[in-house]
Amino acid sequence: MTDPEPELIESPLTCSIERGGRRLKVHIVRLATERGWSLEVVNDHNTSIVWDDQFETDRDADAAFRSAEEGFEAFLDKD
Repeated sequence: MTDPEPELIESPLTCSIERGGRRLKVHIVRLATERGWSLEVVNDHNTSIVWDDQFETDRDADAAFRSAEEGFEAFLDKD
């Protein structure tokens, strides 16, 4: 017997961002049974960057993404 998949709550701050023909998908989610929010950014080459720590709110997670030092380009693979 397999365990059921955990229920994920997706933040309304989850989004896709496109610049210069490149796209990032920003996933902000939490387990329905947990309070902390997780942040993952996936680039157009399907490279995933996941923050180690959880965030108290989805807005905190969004702020962490938006405050990345190198900005949008920090999440792109170097071609």
